[in-house]
Amino acid sequence: MKQNQFLKGVKDGFPICLGYLSVAFAFGIFAVSSSLSVKEALLISMTNVTSAGQLAAVPCIVGGGSLIELAVSQLVINSRYALMSVSLSQKLDDKVTLPHRFIIAFVNTDEVFAVATSQKENVSKKYMYGLILTPYVGWSLGTLIGAVAGDVLPASIISALSIAIYGMFIAIVVPEIKENKSTAICAAIACVLSILFYFVPFLKAVPQGFVIIICACVAAVVAALLFPIKIKEVQADEI
Repeated sequence: MKQNQFLKGVKDGFPICLGYLSVAFAFGIFAVSSSLSVKEALLISMTNVTSAGQLAAVPCIVGGGSLIELAVSQLVINSRYALMSVSLSQKLDDKVTLPHRFIIAFVNTDEVFAVATSQKENVSKKYMYGLILTPYVGWSLGTLIGAVAGDVLPASIISALSIAIYGMFIAIVVPEIKENKSTAICAAIACVLSILFYFVPFLKAVPQGFVIIICACVAAVVAALLFPIKIKEVQADEI
């Protein structure tokens, strides 16, 4: 019997949920310690679902920044999600209509994107709703718990909790790298470029959101040129 796609999505999204709990917990504490209320912190997480964007937004909000400043900063930081959503749209089956695609894009985070695109076949609407449900709950719940906890925990523990998200993403990517040489080289190119943007003086001025997009696009183009997928191979996979 074919596995229930919604439940499969929930199962695949549960590890992401656990990772988001710790990171969102740290954001909740950060938001409240920056003078935002528990309700405001929770509302930000429930309407954004982006760690980097939310962390950048809090100082802007608390410091009385303009709406234009806030909007531009979010556009720059989160612009990579546009590319991810375009890529993910190629993985969705034909029954996923435009309204559903907008809803799925709302929680199309790095980890959700990685899990969805790693599936061997096209993913269904039910699978994607299951996949985004648990991470969304984990992100919102983690923020609520962290906001309520306030600034009780020491800074060292909060810093340690933020490492969990990187460990989880590595766990998703490493198996694919071990099986696919082209993926490993693509990831290596992106890492080298990221290091250059971090250490080279004139490159450090580039906004982080653009850095991610540049690294991803350059690495993908180089990998595509080095390891082109033949049309016959694609047709064989679709049969």
